[in-house]
Amino acid sequence: MNQTENMPFLVRAFVEGGPVMYVILFIGIITVLLVVERFLALKNLSIDKKEFTDNIFGMIVRGDLKQAISYCDARQTPLTNTVKSGLVAAMNKRPDEEIQVAMDATVLRENPKLEGWTSFLAVTGNVAVLAGLLGTIIGMIGSFRAVAAADPAEKAQRLSEGISHALNCTAAGLLVAIVSIVFYGYFQLRIQRAENDMVESSMSLLNLVVANRDKLN
Repeated sequence: MNQTENMPFLVRAFVEGGPVMYVILFIGIITVLLVVERFLALKNLSIDKKEFTDNIFGMIVRGDLKQAISYCDARQTPLTNTVKSGLVAAMNKRPDEEIQVAMDATVLRENPKLEGWTSFLAVTGNVAVLAGLLGTIIGMIGSFRAVAAADPAEKAQRLSEGISHALNCTAAGLLVAIVSIVFYGYFQLRIQRAENDMVESSMSLLNLVVANRDKLN
């Protein structure tokens, strides 16, 4: 009786997959850590755009730039930092072009904070597929070698063991790759929305500042 038959399915698949499964497991752990880190980071870097812009634009219409800047300082995110840079330039009576340049520079500075390690999820996805393929090849090579050297009565068993090795590695590699790529796409979508919010808010702020220059103090 095969000693792995009584093991849980996942444990059995891991054992039958051979040494390459440890490589895939390591890649899977890195993927999970990256996903958790990005979830927490994007949560801390996010803010309700509608609530923020409604409050900040109301302060600008009233001409209270200092209060608006203090409101931005209360929650430092890429969006609030972008708006704050424009408010500071407006408070210093800078021309419209310089206000826009200040906010554009902040957008460029804040983008790396949003992106973080997201691009590495694409890397772990690709490496997981390659590791699974490597395990598949090693399993098939071992299978054919075992069949060539085995007695006729054992050939079928040896062949099935080698194929099981190969398919377990393939399945594990694809599983890790799917998780990596799905979350990579999800985080890219959130990052793009955050970047669009910064650009849109900076343009709206500039228009509002231009329209209320006489009230600003």
